[in-house]
Amino acid sequence: MQKQELKGHLDLILLSALADGPAHGYALIERLRERSDGVLTFPEGTVYPALHKLERQALVSSRWVDAGGRRRRVYALTRRGDEARQTRVTDWRTFTRAVEAVLVR
Repeated sequence: MQKQELKGHLDLILLSALADGPAHGYALIERLRERSDGVLTFPEGTVYPALHKLERQALVSSRWVDAGGRRRRVYALTRRGDEARQTRVTDWRTFTRAVEAVLVR
């Protein structure tokens, strides 16, 4: 999938991935790759800035954890983030139905 096609949708994609449960950045990248059958592949340099932005907006929270002798920052969806995700999913579905209606004519 072209990077331009994903522009503006990464926040919703990350919020939705975090709805499955907390995860560190690399685990989120893998979760998205697996759930999309390899279509959605993001470099760390794209995901981490987006997660930091979502954290500044209080849509996700983070905490440091020790795992296997390594410190990892684990991100979790906040209540506000889940509300935003639900609203954005509704908007996305409305948008995709409209586009699909135009494409199939």
